[in-house]
Amino acid sequence: MTIFKWLKRLFFALVLLSIIMVFVYKWLPVPYTQLMLKRYLVNGAKIEKKWIPLDSIPNSIKLAVIASEDQNYLKHKGFDFKEIQRIIVKLEITKRGGSTISQQTAKNVFLWNGRNFIRKSLEAYFTCLIEWIWGKKRIMEVYLNVIEFGDGIYGIEAASKHYFHKSAYKLTNSEAATLAALLPNPRVYGKDINGNFIQKRKVWILRQMSNIKDLVKFSQ
Repeated sequence: MTIFKWLKRLFFALVLLSIIMVFVYKWLPVPYTQLMLKRYLVNGAKIEKKWIPLDSIPNSIKLAVIASEDQNYLKHKGFDFKEIQRIIVKLEITKRGGSTISQQTAKNVFLWNGRNFIRKSLEAYFTCLIEWIWGKKRIMEVYLNVIEFGDGIYGIEAASKHYFHKSAYKLTNSEAATLAALLPNPRVYGKDINGNFIQKRKVWILRQMSNIKDLVKFSQ
């Protein structure tokens, strides 16, 4: 058998494995991510996390992260081309990156950090898969349970208990906006959630939440 045939078989095996993984995580909680392992192995950071279902997460939190990270989340199919075009054409520095919540979730669950062509191509592939197989509610549920909120802090429940000493379902709009404000650089911003930068960003997020609240609706 030629090397080409082996490579072809390997390619299809990897594609099949990736689809199986996405289907498995459609229903089962994600136990860990590459970032969690990296932080633990390299920095020895204690991991704080607790998985909670989407219906235990108030709409204020979902609205806060959408306002902060991806305001077209319920409109796009994984990629916000209008936002990308705006950044490229205007060379605009925004309060959020160009990656959508779907892209961030695909990267966090299935991939590693990096900006090379292979990693970005795989991110696009997994983004398409989870949009197709999971849907928006499941993507949001996974995102809010695996996203990093500080050094060793993963998921909205762990973040709520760490910063505000209560469960996520008790968070106020202001507290939800504060946690969303950490997301661009949680290991740095999490050291001082009452600092000037986070408080200003919180105010901006609260204003955005008010602007889009009638457009973003998740049923509990």
